[in-house]
Parts: sequence; structure tokens; C-alpha cells
Amino acid sequence: MSELAVVIPSRNEIFLRRTIEDLLANMRGDTRIIAVLDGQWADPPVDQHPKVTLIYHPESVGQRAACNEAAKIAFDSKYIMKCDAHCAFDEGFDVKLMADMQDDWTVVPIMRNLHTFDWVCKNGHRRYQSPSGPCKECGEPTEMEVVWIPKRSPQSLSYCFDAEPHFQYFGEYLKREGVSGDFNETMSLQGSCFMMTRDKWFELDVCDESFGSWGSQGIEVAVKTWLSGGRVICNHKTWYAHQFRTQGGDFGFPYELSGRQVEHAKKTARGLFFTNSWPKQVRPLSWLVEKFWPVKGWTDEDLERIREFDHVIGNTKVTPVEEPDRLELCSDDTAVVVDDGHGTGTDDVRNPVGIVSNSDKDVRRGVLYYTDNRITPLIQLACQRQIAECADIWGMPIVSVSLLPMDFGTNISIPLERGYLTMFKQILMGLIMLEVDVVYFCEHDVLYSPSHFEFIPLNDDTYYYNQNCWKVDYNTGHSLYYDCKQTSQLCAKRELLITHYTKRVLRVEKEGFSRKMGFEPGSHGRSERVDDYGSDIWRSETPNIDIRHDANLTSSRWKQEEFRDKRNCRNWQDADEVPGWGYVGKTFQTLLGHISRTHS
Repeated sequence: MSELAVVIPSRNEIFLRRTIEDLLANMRGDTRIIAVLDGQWADPPVDQHPKVTLIYHPESVGQRAACNEAAKIAFDSKYIMKCDAHCAFDEGFDVKLMADMQDDWTVVPIMRNLHTFDWVCKNGHRRYQSPSGPCKECGEPTEMEVVWIPKRSPQSLSYCFDAEPHFQYFGEYLKREGVSGDFNETMSLQGSCFMMTRDKWFELDVCDESFGSWGSQGIEVAVKTWLSGGRVICNHKTWYAHQFRTQGGDFGFPYELSGRQVEHAKKTARGLFFTNSWPKQVRPLSWLVEKFWPVKGWTDEDLERIREFDHVIGNTKVTPVEEPDRLELCSDDTAVVVDDGHGTGTDDVRNPVGIVSNSDKDVRRGVLYYTDNRITPLIQLACQRQIAECADIWGMPIVSVSLLPMDFGTNISIPLERGYLTMFKQILMGLIMLEVDVVYFCEHDVLYSPSHFEFIPLNDDTYYYNQNCWKVDYNTGHSLYYDCKQTSQLCAKRELLITHYTKRVLRVEKEGFSRKMGFEPGSHGRSERVDDYGSDIWRSETPNIDIRHDANLTSSRWKQEEFRDKRNCRNWQDADEVPGWGYVGKTFQTLLGHISRTHS
């Protein structure tokens, strides 16, 4: 979908919206933006834009974790650029950076300072960005006026770190013989903006969360790049402007960052790099220090101290971590498909309900919720409350993927057009975000019984469907059951699902969606199937309710005559009551209201 993804970790950042607007105004390539709202919604809110994806966490996960999450769902991007939520950018910054990029580089633009705002009183007196307070000249109250001016001076192009390690500006390096032209190497980074390939991001683990939420990030990224055999480059052809935080509560540090946390990050850097203990390095740290020697804050004794660990470096090879293949996405709703007798699908319950045993308690399970946001509020609220109740019972995380921002679990908002392709993309993003072993698909218009989540898949290569699901008409309460496999009832191992939806998305992007492909993984053996893995069924103790309404993506069929193949509607049952839920009929909307209030 894009060549470059700009990832922005954001917590209590009042200039996030302005930063995103600046990025959108100045990017000229195939670039998109992924912002992580870490612990609270953006204020002022970020406008919907097809190039902007938002990830919302109701509780903060930390700056490094936020960056990693954004990079994970940027699976279709070759490059990742991390930037802070208070930056301005040169026109065409993205194409200028990518034009000269090499795969083993980490690259930064020239860094300028950003004049973001002034304090202005009613008499017109202005005070450059600083802590709030009354006017220094007349004592009148002041208001913040955003000016957003990238300053031409100073400009930073070179950085290093001392033997502590502390970050240092390293302008004197630029005066050395042979350092000239459109590029210069830099020993370290400032951390507010850098770009690299997505492959390298995960191969080198450049946002290692063991460092803590924040601290020493520029050092970590730069040292890992250099010691793994790459280069860190400042590109003089473009720039960005970074606002440095004022003192006080007006624009202070968004995370709690104690001296102990800062020291932890430095201690982690020392332990990992100063003793050559990073397993992916092919160069000792002494090589890097000598390359830029003399370096601010390093003595001959400091250099000799780290040389003592040079013998640790042997034939270490950089081994990439396993990540989902790069791709270009896709989507859908539910559809009725039963096994056609080919492959491993069956109508027999070969895998009975897997009540959680002691051995199952170590299985990490999670809920993937996806919605197109075109649903009656009563249905949405009741279904969300029911899912949240079940997730709480079983201790499962929820990842929701929506077309509009919403406050439900960890939310990914992708402003795409509703459709099959979009739904497949939503599913794939949610799967990537969920770091669990087993995933339960949950749709926005299904009431799930707690017993649905008792089932644990037995096999790594099988898709499982809960066949105990009734359909209920939202307007009339008419209830119907027949045997079928539906995406909304799917449960399987996460890795299997990621593999399937990666292939599905790639194919649909390339060839378009055909109903012969089917919606339900493993449910048929036609040549158009996505993969060769089979499916099985189980039946929960209490059924789920699939609510049929005016905004379903797939059509509803209420008569057996509407099925050309009668194998698709076996065990047909009409009723006024859904087992375990009681009488529905004309009081179905009353039931939904009760569920909404009960779980409030």
C-alpha cells in the first residue's frame, strides 16, 4: 500500500494534529502515517484522512512499544520513518530521503529547531514559547498562538555519545577533512526522526523494549546500525524541524520519566554495547569510537576499557527475526459456506468443546473485533458489552479494527472504503497486533456466549468454526438455525491465520475478490481456495446470536428455497426462542437494551 510509513508515538501531545497536517502537506511519495495514541485520545483530535491510521491504547504501553506496534501494521511498507509528535517537514522530504536510500542505512534529515508557538496577551505583547503565565510586560493573561515556523538556524547534522553514554551534538566532526557533500556519516542520532527499512527495524530490534519506554533511543538505533555492518547517514538534501520541550506543564515530557528510568536505559546500553554483548553485531564498539576519533567525552582510557571486549566479536551473523511477509492488503463480512466433501472439512464434530484444562491455561488467547461502523448504535453497544464481558471472564485482550476511531480495546482506525478488501485488511492488521497464540474472530453484530471462548484449537493447521450459532432478525426477532460455517464463528492459531490472510490480501489486491474463493478459510476444496488447510467444527454449550439487520455486508436468507444447494441449509429450524437466551421474538431489541445496561 505504501513505500514509506511514518510512525508517530504520541501521549498527551498537543501538536500531534499539526504535525500530521504538516506531514500530509509536504509528503510527495507513496507515504502514509501511523500515529499511536498511547493512553489517551488526541486533543485536539486528528482529522480522518485516507493516509492516516490511528492506533488507540486505553492504557499506555510506552514509547518504544508504540513504535513497534505501528511498524508491525505497516507490513506493506518498505521503509519506516519514526518521528516525534511535534515536528515540521521539508516539502518532498519523503522522496528526497528515499531517492538515495540504501538498505543497510539508517538515515536522518538535517535537524532544525521548530518555533511552534508564542504566548500573546490582549495588548499584543508576544513571548517566545516558554512556560505559560501572565505577560512579562503588562501582567495581562496570555493565550497560546501557534506559529509553526521552522528556524533556519541552528542546523544539526552530526551527533555522538560519550563514555557514560550521554547524547552529544558533534558539530566539530563536520569540520574535518573529507567530510563534505550532500551526505555525512554520524556516530549517533538525536532520536526525534530517523528512517530505515522495515526489515532492518525488526532484524536489529531498534526499539528494544527492555531499554524502557524512553531514553537512549538515538544511541540504540545508531549503534545497532553501525555494529551490524550498516551506516548512519545525515542527508543534507532535506530537513525536518523539531520542537524542544518547554519547562513546566504546558508542553512537558508526556511520559513519567524518573532519573532511575533514564539510568536504566543508559545501563542497558552500556551492558549491551560496551561489552560487545549484542548478539547481532559484527563489529566491536571500539571500531565505531575509533572511526569517529577523537570523540567528545571519550578519553584514551575509556577507549582502552572497551577494547578489552574486542575478543568477544567472532563470526557473529545477523539473523532476521521472523515477521509477516510484506504485502498489499484486502477485506469482507460473513458468508455461508459448508464443506463440499473435498479436503478435510466435515460436518461431524471431531473436536469436542475444549473446556480449559490446566495445560490450556498457558495458551494466550485474544479477541479480534472488526467493524465498518455502519451499524445501529444499540446493536454495536450490546455486542461490544457482551464481548467485553466474555473477554474479562477469560482474561483476553481485545484488538478492534474500525473505519472510524472508537473506544473499544486497543483500537486501529483505518479510514478506508467499506468492502470485502477492506475487511480482509482489517482482519490482517488485527492479527498482526494481537500477540497471542489463539484468536477468536468477533464481529460487530454478533452476541457471543461466554462458552464460545471455552474452546481451544487442538491443531496448528486447522481452522475451527463454532456451529452453534442462531440468526435473529433485528427488526422482527425472527430466529433461525441451520448448519453453516461463518467467519464470525472462526477460531484458530494466530500464525495460521496470519499466513492465510496475508495470502488472501495479496491475491485479492492482484486479482480482485471472487465468491468462488469463499470467505471462510478451509471451508471448501475448490481450486480458487486460498490454501490447502482444512477446517473442523465445534458447538459451544450456549449458542451465539448473529444479528441480521439492514446494514449487513452479506445478504440474509430466511427461506430454504433461497438456497440453490440444499446442503447449505441442513438442520433448518425456525423458532421464537434461542436456547440459553430465552424468548426473543418482538422483544429482541429489549434484550439488546438489557445487555447494554447489564454490562455497563
